[in-house]
Amino acid sequence: MSVLVVIIAAIAVVGIAFLIGAVKIVRPYQRGLVERLGRYKITKEPGFNLILPFIETMRLVDMREQVVDVPPQEVITSDNVVVSVDAVVYYEATDPQRLVYNVADFFTAITKLAQTNLRNLIGDIELDKALTSRDTINAQLRAVLDDATDKWGVKVVRVEIQRIDPPPEVVSAMHAQMRAERDRRATVTEARGYQEAAIARADGEKQSSILAAEGRKQAAVLDAEGDAQAIELRATAEQIRLEKLGHGEGEAARARLTGIKAAGADNVVLTVEYLEALQRIGDGRATKLVIPAEFSGLLGMVAALVETTQQREDGEVELRARDGLPVPDEAERVDVPPPTEVR
Repeated sequence: MSVLVVIIAAIAVVGIAFLIGAVKIVRPYQRGLVERLGRYKITKEPGFNLILPFIETMRLVDMREQVVDVPPQEVITSDNVVVSVDAVVYYEATDPQRLVYNVADFFTAITKLAQTNLRNLIGDIELDKALTSRDTINAQLRAVLDDATDKWGVKVVRVEIQRIDPPPEVVSAMHAQMRAERDRRATVTEARGYQEAAIARADGEKQSSILAAEGRKQAAVLDAEGDAQAIELRATAEQIRLEKLGHGEGEAARARLTGIKAAGADNVVLTVEYLEALQRIGDGRATKLVIPAEFSGLLGMVAALVETTQQREDGEVELRARDGLPVPDEAERVDVPPPTEVR
């Protein structure tokens, strides 16, 4: 009885071990490489899978994107500067069979490959360009690594250079150069600011001068226009005044002549009026005087008028004396004004 129990227990143990070895669970990010007696048979997909224990084995391959850290290494640039460069490589498996069977140590292989190609790329360029062209170096290195690792069933997704460290003395020189460049830029910026300010001030003074000149011009034009209008108004007023004055004098003379004619004045009265007109002409401010052509005859007429007036007065005196009437004094007599001397 005890022997039978031992046999059953042994069979149970073997069955449990067989089931444990036969059942394989492949995760979603994995692939299972099945080998039968040391020979590749098939690649299992994620999920529940069964294999023959002790005859078949399964190797799980991670298909997720992986990172390889490339250790720092010293690289000589084309301008003979020794720099320390390190990088990281991102890759993902595309064929688990080739990744397992085509390369023995993938991490070591891709690290050495990245170091070698990084040394070649950095060695072909100068330090300044290496510091400012990381994107270009990354793209070139990714292309080289992707082409080289294609037979390993790996796709290089991207490559990133982490650091490029020049020697301390070069760093000091670069800092001095940077400070000098910044000082130069500051000086140029300050000089440009002074220049722009001077230009702005000059432009402002120019505009101010132009506006002042325009103001003076407009003021002079307005003053001239005002003077011209004032002169025109004064001339118009003077013209109107002279016209009114001449019209008034003409009306007065016409009325006077009409009165003289209406009074039946003789040549004696007209002669007196004529003499008075000549006297007014002589008292004027005119520098020229027009003498009538009949002036000599006028003098004779005046002499005759004086003589006639004297005879009339003498006759009246005699008649008054004869009739016994009072005789007027010499002061009461009406004297005819002597002829005005014409110069």
